[in-house]
Amino acid sequence: MTAPSFRPANHALTTVELTWIEKRIEHWIRFGRPVEDRILDRRRRLMSFTPDSVFAFIRWAANDFGTVVSCIDIVRAVGASESCQTVPFVRPGGESLLRQSGWPKVRRVLEAIDGVEALGIDPAAACPDHWRHLHHRLTAVQEPRPYTRERHAAWLRRRAAS
Repeated sequence: MTAPSFRPANHALTTVELTWIEKRIEHWIRFGRPVEDRILDRRRRLMSFTPDSVFAFIRWAANDFGTVVSCIDIVRAVGASESCQTVPFVRPGGESLLRQSGWPKVRRVLEAIDGVEALGIDPAAACPDHWRHLHHRLTAVQEPRPYTRERHAAWLRRRAAS
């Protein structure tokens, strides 16, 4: 008979490693509700999110010649038994709702996030389908539909019914 497997309480958390080296590497969370924020040293910290929480993770890096990386990921944290996609600096990974690279597309995503916040809605509470829609439209070089209060209300009703 094998002993039951013990999982620590934080095993189901999704952890993001943030780094800040001024003018070189900047990783930060644009929105989301971390349940744990652990400072490792003056340049690095770990933020953890519970399953089903949504967060935006931005990665930027530069060298002596300018920007070399500009990326944004909007991720849904997964539970311990769920499959997930790999996302750099996110352990164990998550469900990728949006991934864009290059400053023009990252800027468009940041503007869309600002638009959701302008409605008085927390972007982490917005319908995940909106972030998928934004990802696909930007990838196809099409104009995305803006998030609206009506769409948010429909999302809240649909979530309450399930």
